[in-house]
Amino acid sequence: MAKNKTITPKDLVTWYMDYVLEHNEKPKSVYAFAKAHNFEEQKFYQFFGSFEALEKDVFKTFHEVTLQVLEKSEDYNSFDARNKLLSYYFTFFENLTANRSYVKASLERYKNGLKGLSVLSSLRECFIQYIDVLDIETLELKQEKIEKIQKKALSEGAWLQFLLTIKFWMGDTSAGFEKTDVFIEKSVNTSFDVLNIAPLKSLVDFGKFIFKEKSHFNL
Repeated sequence: MAKNKTITPKDLVTWYMDYVLEHNEKPKSVYAFAKAHNFEEQKFYQFFGSFEALEKDVFKTFHEVTLQVLEKSEDYNSFDARNKLLSYYFTFFENLTANRSYVKASLERYKNGLKGLSVLSSLRECFIQYIDVLDIETLELKQEKIEKIQKKALSEGAWLQFLLTIKFWMGDTSAGFEKTDVFIEKSVNTSFDVLNIAPLKSLVDFGKFIFKEKSHFNL
């Protein structure tokens, strides 16, 4: 049988995701993966250096697809930072839900939590760039070094919040993942309220929700 000559990154990602779902593990080797799909092994390396690199690209693609959808919306472009971030979250998690079986199979293999997970490193980089572009208003401290620290703390805090949301979504069994929607709305709004030194009502409300749903956070 003639080898497939035209292979795209999308083909490789699709075949890889299907394999993980069917076998609940990675392919044994790139050679075996290429043989199963009838293409030359070297073609894999034209796009990815390893399966780990391909996995990182999958999660980065979820981010890129999310932005593509949002940028087509006239409403989104007129939103303030708070509503842009809310829109990002809801759209991103729609993409995750559409690929829920793969995402859970990919992430549940890691027992030590998500914070240091290398498979999410490309997503982390893209997400922090997105947070920086939102230009979220912070306190004017008039000192460059302190403002840089504040900006970094904001980005890292936003990433941690994002990871907690992924963790919550993975454990959510509510119809239509409606509890995740509530979590997103409360957590994002609370973050902005704190930055704006708004009333503590949102913070207390979010704290109550976290306590009620604490079973999701066995990191």
